[in-house]
Amino acid sequence: MSDAERRFTRGLVEVRAADGGETKRQIGGYAAKFNKLSQNLGGFVERIDPGFFSKSEGDGWPDVMARYNHDDNRLLGTSEAGTLRLAVDGTGLDYTVDVPTSRADVMELVERGDVRRSSFAFRTFSDDWSQTEDGFPLRTLLSGGLVDVAPVNSPAYMDTSTGLRSLAEQAGAELDEVRAASVAGDLTRFLGRTPAVVIDMAPRGQGETHPLTVLRQRRAEQDRRRISPF
Repeated sequence: MSDAERRFTRGLVEVRAADGGETKRQIGGYAAKFNKLSQNLGGFVERIDPGFFSKSEGDGWPDVMARYNHDDNRLLGTSEAGTLRLAVDGTGLDYTVDVPTSRADVMELVERGDVRRSSFAFRTFSDDWSQTEDGFPLRTLLSGGLVDVAPVNSPAYMDTSTGLRSLAEQAGAELDEVRAASVAGDLTRFLGRTPAVVIDMAPRGQGETHPLTVLRQRRAEQDRRRISPF
């Protein structure tokens, strides 16, 4: 999957003190928290596996940015320049960014508590679908690439089309069918479904055994072995 997705965390953005206790123009917080169930995203919930950011972390967080409200015109820092620092711990993905003087308004908004939430954008490499203890559809994000982290005014609209596409692929269903089920709150029926295996029943070459015959022969041989002691 290559489409970028966005999610927000309930962790607070805060002004941070630099080494030595002095307050610098730094803000940060948890952009993502592991193993916490999300809000209802449209018929399913999500959780982030602790290994989700391992690839990005192992690569040195390439090309990751901090942007206010995910806006390209409100750049705060980058991993490449070292003005954005990222760390993974047992709680989740933590970030600290050195706010430029040209973004004094963002610093002030965080100081006053007007901006209190963080968000992150990512691309999913692998995920898994199951159910919560209550039987609600659950998507687990297993591996992905981090695009950016962002202090945000309020939770943005979260496009879940990539997640639904993933479920459609795993279930061997049409995307429109899965989308309709999402609206109806009926995604559970796709869980555990595997794509149908199509057996080509057309004749192969001269003298080649028919596929159905081969399957019957294998089953007969398995039954014979179970019955016979030799």
